[in-house]
Amino acid sequence: MVKKAYKFRLYPTKEQADLINKTIGCSRFVANFALAEQKKEEDIWATTNELVQQGFLPENNYKVKFFDKVQSIKDIAQLKKHYTWLKEVDSIALQASVENVADAYSRYYKKQNDKPKFKSKKNPVQSYTTKLVNGNIKIIDRYIQLPKLGMVRFANSQEVNGNIKRVTVRRNPSGKYFVSILAETKVTPFSKTGSSIGIDVGLAKFATLSNGVQYDNPKFFQKLEKKLANAQRILSRRKIGSSNWNKQRIKIARIHEKIVNSRTDYLQKISTDIVKNHDIIGMEDLKVSKMQQNKELAKGISEISWYQFRTMISYKCEWYGKKLVLVNPSHTSQRCNCCGHTEKSNRISQSKFVCKSCGHTENADINASKNILELALSI
Repeated sequence: MVKKAYKFRLYPTKEQADLINKTIGCSRFVANFALAEQKKEEDIWATTNELVQQGFLPENNYKVKFFDKVQSIKDIAQLKKHYTWLKEVDSIALQASVENVADAYSRYYKKQNDKPKFKSKKNPVQSYTTKLVNGNIKIIDRYIQLPKLGMVRFANSQEVNGNIKRVTVRRNPSGKYFVSILAETKVTPFSKTGSSIGIDVGLAKFATLSNGVQYDNPKFFQKLEKKLANAQRILSRRKIGSSNWNKQRIKIARIHEKIVNSRTDYLQKISTDIVKNHDIIGMEDLKVSKMQQNKELAKGISEISWYQFRTMISYKCEWYGKKLVLVNPSHTSQRCNCCGHTEKSNRISQSKFVCKSCGHTENADINASKNILELALSI
């Protein structure tokens, strides 16, 4: 059993769209309220601790309280008494927004991420999450039943298998609405092929496999860069907040959306093909954020989405019974896969590799992918 997400385009009516927007706003309000209450507690602790250090207060064992999810959910009932408009939206969505804050604090306490921040209505993507309770979420033909919204038409492009756990409704900057359905379902593992592969990612070629197969870098952003720049230039001449400014803003959002959709579709197809045909997959454990500090390569690296590609390979291996092995990227492009000689000058150019020791000549990316495969199998 695995948890699998399905994403569909929503086509709400005017009244349903207004209620979606209101639910997004209320969820954001409740989450920010819970976060503000926790920050008050932290400020009291910081002030008390400072007074103790200055000698104005005796030493005590006062400690800051961890975020209390149960109490924060109870506070929603009190908030509804003061803000009656909170009663108009899905109550489960309000509780889910508090639970998201609790999860963020839990990861923060474990030093897995930074301290949670207040949600802003200026964020490009706005969303809320609700859960399945007593059959309140159903899919009937081309409609999905959602709490408070009723039956909403959606693009039912594939069957949702398994038990629905929760649903997230999103509004994109382009004004389009989407629903993401998380379901717990059974997946059938791919048949074993007995094949192992090493993958070397790059900028000239998106991915090179140790068997010689290479995937091109489509450069979706570069293809639309001029069109995007022109659209942004037009936007800069519009009066902020005007009707024409908003129309142009939506045009720009749709260009960005097209780039993201094209890239995601390409990565999904490649990752599925690789996982389907190979049992053991070796990849470099690249620190992409550090590599982006190189100003000359930052734009190309951010466009190509290596980390997203690795994430797709990772969860598909877990689903379909395959194995992903991450290896140390040091010297994989400088080492000869025939004799093992490692030298920086072995790599003559971006695409040519000539070993200074044994004279072995090969495509540099294929040589690196073979080294990655060897390391993966040794692990």
